[in-house]
Amino acid sequence: MKIKTKLNLSVGLLFLLIIILSLVSAFYIFSIKKDTQNILKANYITLEYSRNMLSSLDEINDNKPEAIQLFETNLQKQLANITEAGEAQVTYSLQKSFELLTQNTSDERIKANIRQDIFEIMKLNMNAIKVKSDIAKKTAEMANLWIAVVGTFCFLIAFNLLVNLPSNIANPIKELTLSIKEIANKNYSERVHFTNHNEFGDLAKSFNTMAQKLEEYSNSNLHKLSFEKKRLETLINNMHDPIIGMDHQGVVLFVNEEALKIIGLKQEEVIGQLSETLAKKNDLMKSLIFHESENPKVPPMKIFADGKESYFEKENIEIVITPTGEEQSINIGKVIILRNITLFKELDFAKTNFIATVSHELKTPIAAIKMSLQLLENKATGTINDDQKQLISSIKDDSERLLKITGELLELSQLETGNIQLNIEKSNPYAIVNYAVEAVKTQAEQKQIDLIIDAETNLAEVKADSEKTSWVLINFLTNAIRYSSENSPVFVKLKQDSNQVVFEVTDKGKGIDKRYQSKVFDKYFQIPGSHKSGTGLGLAISKEFIEAQNGTIGVESELGLGSTFHFRLNTVS
Repeated sequence: MKIKTKLNLSVGLLFLLIIILSLVSAFYIFSIKKDTQNILKANYITLEYSRNMLSSLDEINDNKPEAIQLFETNLQKQLANITEAGEAQVTYSLQKSFELLTQNTSDERIKANIRQDIFEIMKLNMNAIKVKSDIAKKTAEMANLWIAVVGTFCFLIAFNLLVNLPSNIANPIKELTLSIKEIANKNYSERVHFTNHNEFGDLAKSFNTMAQKLEEYSNSNLHKLSFEKKRLETLINNMHDPIIGMDHQGVVLFVNEEALKIIGLKQEEVIGQLSETLAKKNDLMKSLIFHESENPKVPPMKIFADGKESYFEKENIEIVITPTGEEQSINIGKVIILRNITLFKELDFAKTNFIATVSHELKTPIAAIKMSLQLLENKATGTINDDQKQLISSIKDDSERLLKITGELLELSQLETGNIQLNIEKSNPYAIVNYAVEAVKTQAEQKQIDLIIDAETNLAEVKADSEKTSWVLINFLTNAIRYSSENSPVFVKLKQDSNQVVFEVTDKGKGIDKRYQSKVFDKYFQIPGSHKSGTGLGLAISKEFIEAQNGTIGVESELGLGSTFHFRLNTVS
């Protein structure tokens, strides 16, 4: 039986019992009322009439017309209220006696007959009252009996419903609740066993079907993939670096909490949105998605995060896969990672400031040493022997090297702090080369090295800072002379390549191992096995200068065959 039907029947039965109890109670109350009204109407009123007639009969002797009128009125009412057996005969006899009395009001015999008839009427009604009272009593007793029987029957049925109906509804719900908790605890083998053909039976059947499907899903690879997806999402959200993932069409697939903090958007405002749409509403998203520098070295991004200006290093990771059964790889998206390098940047600033301060402080005593050496070399100061001259020359070389080192350190620190302002303008590439060659000519002549210039004609002017570009070319030439053997040539080549001019310096030295070619432009790096006469900053500074002018720099070398250092600058359009 359906739960709804059972509830309807139960409530309907209670309603029916209440109606039956009400009807039985109303019936017997009406019966008692009817018996009571019958006594009042049929007998008590007759007794009232009789009493009035007796009281007026005594006054008739005084020849009061009011008494005769009162007696007659009550007699007429009694004639209209004859209800008991024998009462009519006595009443009619009373009427005849009254008629005789009206003719002779002083006849005591007639009055005696009238009194006797009135007493007889009262006796008949008194007896009737007693009989009807007994009947009313029996009716009341019968009412009590039937109301008690029907009430007890209603109570038993209501008590049975109270005990059984809630348990019939609550027990299946309780069992279902426990089963749902088991399912929530991943016990997918849990089943409910309701055999009733009602709503709970249908619910049990549906629940068991759901549990079976969940068990199948739990044992399938899809569940494992979903679990691993949640694990990956949790891992990404717990990472301290901002991360944004997009598909190949630029739709944002995931973004962690750190990324949401710095871009100032909510997750629902980002997930599923096209990156181009987000870039129109958010400048930071625009710089993250579209700002791709042609320079392989991307400067750190300055973003206000964690209550202060923070530095982030952006990394784009292209997601490329090879589909199963195919050979061609496809791009399915990319991940943008912002690594928080604020701490390292602050340390780097502190280091740079320290180096700049030390280098600046060292230049003064080194300049004083050079001044003192010049005074010592002056003959006016006094004569010096050959050993002293050798010592002075050695000190002079060391002071020159120290001055060069401090100069390079100052240049680097100024570059890192952004204090050097480049004066980029139209520059003649021939003039830059000639200036650099003239600057190292004396050094080349000491090793009998020929500086050979090979320049194409009619080269366009370049957008460059002539002074800084010449410094780079001088650094290339100085290194080429240093690492070349005596009587070997050094070539300086100028050529046009599309909208760029290429500056090349080639030597015939021992060359650079391929393992170190990618590191030669790093700060403080020196090739293992080479004589460490410098700081390892010259090429690093050269790279900073060229890249600051939107140029590129590089090296090509083979062991035993020499090296070619080059840089490219954009021409003036």
